[in-house]
Amino acid sequence: MSRGKGFTLVELLVVIAIIALLMSILMPALSRVRKQAKVVICQSNLKQWGIVFSMYTDDNNGYFQQGWGGDSKSSNWWMDATRPYYANQGDIRCCPEASNIEKEVADGFVNTGIWADWTGSFFTKGEYGSYGINGWVEHRKKEISGEEWAAPRRWRTPNVKGAANVPLFADAPWIDCWPHYYDAPPDYDNMPWQQGSHMARFCKNRHDGYLDMLFLDYSVAKIGLKQMWALKWHREYILNGPWTIAGDVQSADWPEWMQDLKD
Repeated sequence: MSRGKGFTLVELLVVIAIIALLMSILMPALSRVRKQAKVVICQSNLKQWGIVFSMYTDDNNGYFQQGWGGDSKSSNWWMDATRPYYANQGDIRCCPEASNIEKEVADGFVNTGIWADWTGSFFTKGEYGSYGINGWVEHRKKEISGEEWAAPRRWRTPNVKGAANVPLFADAPWIDCWPHYYDAPPDYDNMPWQQGSHMARFCKNRHDGYLDMLFLDYSVAKIGLKQMWALKWHREYILNGPWTIAGDVQSADWPEWMQDLKD
């Protein structure tokens, strides 16, 4: 009698064991590749925003939009001002590492991963995203009463000296911020945005200790979270503040979740 062709149980178990071993080796590598791909997509988005802002300033005498002006109904948010240049494509406003928008918006307004307004109470109804602008670049035509001190700090235009060290647009859980050199870092990872520390609005651990950033010269770079305090956010920003190496910050000064991040 001839024997039927097929696998024995032992052979099948050996094949399964080999496949499991290969998967255990490949999965971490695939995970790293996926993360790297998301970084590339995020940086590509920011490069597109560089083109958008370049076209906008070219069409507006070299100036950026006004931004928030105290009255939400008349404010010139960057999403609205630049809409004709990016055709209102929502995906370009989002880093691929940002939280799921539909799932994570808890209060219909903002959370730790993205910003959104489903009601239209603050900006355009249904607007959402995970990038924010450095408010100091905006061209405010008239300062809000009591904030006239802010006028000389504004960049207003990309045509400035040292533009490669001036943040323009970056990963953020809110639409804008106005960082100061003395702003404290977030107390914990993924801390929601807060009024007290504008730098904390941008200190978003979205890329394993880094965030992607577009600069005023329209270049894009991956920036360490601790490095943000050493960037020239506004014209009077002090580069050797208390949260910089030049200002003698120590590892123990940072919140525990940031202490092991790259200086």
